[in-house]
Amino acid sequence: MQFNSIDFMLFFPIVLAVYFLIPRKARMYWLLLASYYFYMSWNAVYALLIGGSTVITYASALLFVRFTKSGDGVKKKRAVLVACICINLGILFLFKYGNFCIDSVNRLLAQIGICAIPHRFDFLLPVGISFYTFQALGYMIDVYRDDVEVERNIFRYALFVSFFPQLVAGPIERSKNLLRQMRGIESINLWNARRVASGAILMVWGLFTKMVIADRVSILVDTVFNNYRMYGSTELIAAAIGFALQIYCDFGSYSMIAIGSARIMGFDLMENFKAPYFARSIREFWSRWHISLSTWFRDYLYIPLGGNRKGRLRKASNTMIVFLVSGLWHGASWTFVVWGGIHGLYQVVGDLTRPHRERAVRRLGIRTECFSWRLLQMLLTFAFVTFAWIFFRADSLTDALRYIQRIFVKPTPWSLFNDGLYSLGLGRPEMNILVLSVVVLLLVDLIRVRRQMTLDAFLFSQNIWFEWLVVVGLILAILTFGEYGPAFDAKQFIYFQF
Repeated sequence: MQFNSIDFMLFFPIVLAVYFLIPRKARMYWLLLASYYFYMSWNAVYALLIGGSTVITYASALLFVRFTKSGDGVKKKRAVLVACICINLGILFLFKYGNFCIDSVNRLLAQIGICAIPHRFDFLLPVGISFYTFQALGYMIDVYRDDVEVERNIFRYALFVSFFPQLVAGPIERSKNLLRQMRGIESINLWNARRVASGAILMVWGLFTKMVIADRVSILVDTVFNNYRMYGSTELIAAAIGFALQIYCDFGSYSMIAIGSARIMGFDLMENFKAPYFARSIREFWSRWHISLSTWFRDYLYIPLGGNRKGRLRKASNTMIVFLVSGLWHGASWTFVVWGGIHGLYQVVGDLTRPHRERAVRRLGIRTECFSWRLLQMLLTFAFVTFAWIFFRADSLTDALRYIQRIFVKPTPWSLFNDGLYSLGLGRPEMNILVLSVVVLLLVDLIRVRRQMTLDAFLFSQNIWFEWLVVVGLILAILTFGEYGPAFDAKQFIYFQF
């Protein structure tokens, strides 16, 4: 069941109607039931996996509070922590990376003339397994560190792990935020018109960026990436930029709809994207992109490894480890690992060269507090990010390298002037709709950067006629220009595969 499907358009209002009308004490159980139904709509059997992860982390956290803080208690507590992490990551590894490892070993064995491993796992990747595994592990580690109070109500904890708005593709919530709110679910004032309107606006905006922008530009992106040997530099660069736009609008839309739907029910989820393509450095980009994951890796991997406290070499190695693991988290393919490694190198090289770059800027007398300098920084950052996205989107490392090679050896500047870009799956009318929609996206992101306001907050600060004009305009755009697919075959969100 996807957010942009008819099934969800029926499911969510029914969940809301019951949730708003039932007794306060029944709210938690109703949302838990709805969340498991939502997840089981993909594959009912895999509810056993999320249920198993829930029980294991719940029991581990309870064991922590039974052990003393000294002597054997500390050792037992650490042993439970390690065992819980290994079990959860082991399940994740088996379902997500088992065949990847077998295939990688087989390729290595083939190079030295040894017979390949014949067995492969016939598993369908459980949707959202990386997200709910990290969310559950985050809670368990927080309890281990005494950062949060252990949750003794297993139904409340199960709801925290499986809460349907953010279950499949995040944001990866922290127990300090979401679980704390669930403990007060009975006291939530549901009949709050402003909060409901705020959530509805975010959901509409999310559907607009998904169905009007992401699904539309995906046609161009798929056309070029699937047949890149037929195209030259202009088309290849256009498709790379298109994918940068597609993945932002696709993933950002899921987070926006999740935040909006949760807000209607009285829960505030963390913001996952803050206009990332307005970032002026790679470091800033990662403070704006997939914030829930980047902060998760910071708190539960980078800092425990030593962070930046043990010298520059250790900081560089810790940074590379985090980004390589982040790449692997995204998918069982070397293309994702290389993508993560590229971003790690960006960070390491950026840190090492920062003093030299700042010195060069001073000596050259470059003005750094003006629009032109900020624009140059944003364009360069976007170029570096887009280059890395090529590896993320390519089917293999070979395809990614050949794609990049053709950009440099097959120049086609005439495609900018002979309507060549209109032959990539989107005709002139469709391309015009895309361009206009991207302008709207840039305006909304600009408001986020300059005014520090999300779309709902900005509209609430305007006159009522303007608020309604924008919302109705977005709804009409979705209905008129949304890419619905044949017989309303809703296009899957990219991050469902992670």
